[in-house]
Parts: sequence; C-alpha cells; structure tokens
Amino acid sequence: MNFSLYIAKRYLFTKTSNNAINIITIIASFGVIVGSLALFIILSGFSGLRTFSYSLLDASDPDIKITSVRGKSFILTDDVYQIITKNQEVKASSKIIEERVFLEHNDKNEIAYIKGVEDNYAEITNIDSALEIGNWLDNEFTNTAVIGRTIAAKLSLGIRSFGEPLSILVPKPGTGFINPNNAFYKTDVQIIGLYVGTEDFESKYVFVNLEQAKDLLKFTENQITGLELKLVDSLNADAVAEELQNELGTTFRVQTKEQLNEVFYKVINTENFVSYLIFTLIVIIALFNVIGTIIMMIIDKKANLKTLYNLGTTVKEIKKIFVLQGFLLTFFGMIIGLLIGIIAVFLQSKYGFFMITESLPYPVEFRFLNLFIVILTITVLGFIAAKIASSRINKQFIER
Repeated sequence: MNFSLYIAKRYLFTKTSNNAINIITIIASFGVIVGSLALFIILSGFSGLRTFSYSLLDASDPDIKITSVRGKSFILTDDVYQIITKNQEVKASSKIIEERVFLEHNDKNEIAYIKGVEDNYAEITNIDSALEIGNWLDNEFTNTAVIGRTIAAKLSLGIRSFGEPLSILVPKPGTGFINPNNAFYKTDVQIIGLYVGTEDFESKYVFVNLEQAKDLLKFTENQITGLELKLVDSLNADAVAEELQNELGTTFRVQTKEQLNEVFYKVINTENFVSYLIFTLIVIIALFNVIGTIIMMIIDKKANLKTLYNLGTTVKEIKKIFVLQGFLLTFFGMIIGLLIGIIAVFLQSKYGFFMITESLPYPVEFRFLNLFIVILTITVLGFIAAKIASSRINKQFIER
C-alpha cells in the first residue's frame, strides 16, 4: 500500500488523544454528509419537477408545429403535405385552426382561443390524458367543446350542462363601417370535457372539431392556421425541424416544443442551475470544517511528522498524507450522504411522504447524471480544501 495513503488512513480512523480533534472530525464529517445529501436531493427534486412540468407540455404542445410566416392562415397544398408525410421521422400529423375569440356564458365574458382539431389530435399530444372530467371530442356529436379548468371557473361553466351552451364569437373581417348588431360570427357549443395543465394552458384554449372551427371562421376547404406533428422519437425534434424548414422554405415557420415554450424551458433550467450554485456554496462552507480539522491534525501530529521527516520522508510526501486524509474524510462523508439521499429519493417516489397537494406528491427523479454531478462537485471541492489545509506544511514548520 502507498505509504502516504496508509498513514492518512491511520490518522483518519484512529482516535487521537485530543478529544477536541475527535469532535471536530465528527462535525466535519457530519457537515459533508448533510451537504452531499442536500445537494443530491435538490438536484433530484428539480429533475422530478422538470419531468413533471415537461409532461404537462406533452398535453399542450406537439413535438413540432408548422405555421405560416405571413398571415395567420395558409392553404395546405399537396406539395407541402407530401414533404411532411414522406418524412420517416413523422409518426402522425394533424391540421389545426386557431383564432382568438370571445366567450359568453350567462352574462360572463372571457377572451380565449378556439382550436379546431382533427379526429387524430389525441395521437399528436397527450391531451386526452389531461382530461379531468368528461370526454374528448367525438365526431359523432356536433357542436361540442372541451375547455380548460380556468376558463370553466371564470365563466361558471359546468360539464354537460345542456341547455346553457357556451357562445363563441369571432369578429367579422373587413374594413370600413361595422354594424355593431352584426359584427361577429357566432357558434354555440356544449361542454363535454374539462382539461387541466399549466396555468397558461388551462386559460387559453377551447377545443372544437376542425370543421366547426372552419365554419365559424369561414375558412375555405384547405385553409388552416397550422400543422402539428408527432415524431417517432421526440429526441430528434431539432434535427427533424431543421430538415423540414429547409424543405418548406422561408414561407413557413417550423418550431419544436422547446422553441414554442422557450421562456418556460429557460426558467426551469435557470432555477435548477441557481439552486445548484446555492447548495454548492453551502457545501463549500461545510468544507471549511474539513480545512480546520486537517490543520488541527497537522498541529497535533507535529512530533510524529518530525520523526517521519528524520526517517527520510520528504515534505511532499508528508503534505500528501494530509491531502489524502482530507480527501478520504470528504469522500466517505459524501458516500454516506449519497446513500441516504438515494434511499430518500426512492422512498419519496414510491410512497410520496411530501405532498404538494392532497393528491400530488412532490415529484423527484433519480438520475445518474445528478449522482455524477454531486460526486464530481464534492470530490473536487474536498481535494481543494485538503490542499489548502496541507499548504502550511514546510520544512521550517516540521523542524521548528
């Protein structure tokens, strides 16, 4: 066994005659354990929160969305449709019609978006899994709609409250004088389902059949506002979007789910990074105890160091003893902290001890990347702390 490592292990695991140093060592170890545990749990918590947040976006946004650069709508030609369908990465596609509308129900008003979708829209997003009450749109039933929970609350809308339809109004296009008594196209719908999701999503859309949206807006046969695509593998979204953009040209805008929710993604990732920095700072503060422990050990073992030096041990090897001792102290504390953290994460995932609401446990997710980040962070910082502590050892200190 390496000489410096052997001595470092003896110093670390053997009690000294000075009880104060033993107590300080225990405190330093406890600080490393708690720091490692906290850092791992925070990273796992944000991983779970990110996955949970992204799952909400799976219900509201497709893998890729294609819209027109000029104007709100466009005519879907066979050439454009062929470019999309021949791409082997595209699993399914759905035409959509979106437009800002006025909603009226029992003298209450709200502004939202009507979204006309095809029958296969549930294959494009996970919208059917976001339904809290009722059913998704069915072609067998006309003049029906699915709305968000926030819209329902604002308009006091009940599900399947037949006899009290929701009125959807859209301003008539044109210029010049507008007759206020006939300024809107209007359609009435019965609510058959209510969906939940992000706050913005819940307050944004009223889903109807594509043909009903087309009739309301007086669109022509192939006139739509966008195409939404489901990919075989969503991880290839960026590459597929770039390929489609090149083939479709500058007339169309091709956006991935991340681009559609750019601000949301930035907020989630920024919060994760800031939390990592904050808890890394806490770990750094805890490692000051390691520095203090090593310095106290150096002073306590000064006579032994002089003996080792006289027997031929170099100053570099003596420094290495305490570098390894500090590193081992940090490493074993980190391992204990990570073991506790891993157990806690799995218990939370299975039993949900900590709840956000009565029915929703706080999401956590075990990831090897988080494990690697914690090991790398603690190992590097522990090594630096040990180097700082051992830097006071020199020939004059030993011989004094």
